[in-house]
Amino acid sequence: MDRRHFLGAMPAAALAAAMPFSTARPADAGSAAGAAEAAPVITPLAERMWLISGLGGNVTVLDANEGVLLVDGGSPAHSARLLREVERLTGKRGVHTLFNTHWHHDQTGSNEVLGRSGTRIIAHEYTRLWLTTDVEVKWEGRTYPPLPKHAWPNQTFYTTGSLDFGGETIEYGHLGQAHTDGDIYVFFRNANVLVAGDVVAVGRFPVPDPASNGWIGGLAAAVAKLDELADGGTRVVPGLGAPQPKSHVGAEAKMLDTLRERLARLLAQGLSATEMIEARPAAEFEAEWGDPALLIRNSYPGLAHRARELGMSIV
Repeated sequence: MDRRHFLGAMPAAALAAAMPFSTARPADAGSAAGAAEAAPVITPLAERMWLISGLGGNVTVLDANEGVLLVDGGSPAHSARLLREVERLTGKRGVHTLFNTHWHHDQTGSNEVLGRSGTRIIAHEYTRLWLTTDVEVKWEGRTYPPLPKHAWPNQTFYTTGSLDFGGETIEYGHLGQAHTDGDIYVFFRNANVLVAGDVVAVGRFPVPDPASNGWIGGLAAAVAKLDELADGGTRVVPGLGAPQPKSHVGAEAKMLDTLRERLARLLAQGLSATEMIEARPAAEFEAEWGDPALLIRNSYPGLAHRARELGMSIV
């Protein structure tokens, strides 16, 4: 079988397994040492609204008469510290509503505690499904176990939704197969705060997760969608890092679209993921976005899996 037919026939998961990958990771967020050293950073976003950083992924907090609403819940190791910080900010114990922007454990780390206490947990249906099963993430070299049933989202959707919470209009919607296949945005219209999860990255390249059907084309489309939703006054909350203006989102969308096209051309020439990295297709973006190796390596399976639909002829 030649390379063209091999790549066209090989499923994305098998491609990911066949490629060499780095298992180098930051210190495990679930370690006791990591939990002990965590120091949250609080950023005011609007009246009675804050961003908590440093306890896993970014956590957005809204305090209202109905109770407290969170977008994402940090990592499991830092959940207790996070919830103490939420109580300190709001003066309220417990959380009324929690959104999960996707299934990764740096965002769903408070699902167990809050689910047990009866919190409404809203997420895309695909996020719920990932949390019900073992998820083997080959590019990280680990398998994530399912969460217990009480920690699963108990209110799910497929396309869009909205709710009124304390006079704040909250719109939320699916972003497609982007970072994962269950990514959502949560838009606080009155406050003009758009929570984007790990679809938006700061100081680093965003990374599609091929283990849960993320791919660079979907990531580019999702960021373009966020750019359409935002205006000049919108504060966009990324998965990690400080809130960003609309201009950052627009720049990320253009960067991803450019890299998608370049990587597709390199794939059509028969280059492997390692050869793509060596070709430095993201050279002019590296000063702002850092090392593109993981983005390129994780983009390879999705592009190869879609080679025929993208009109590629692999040599």
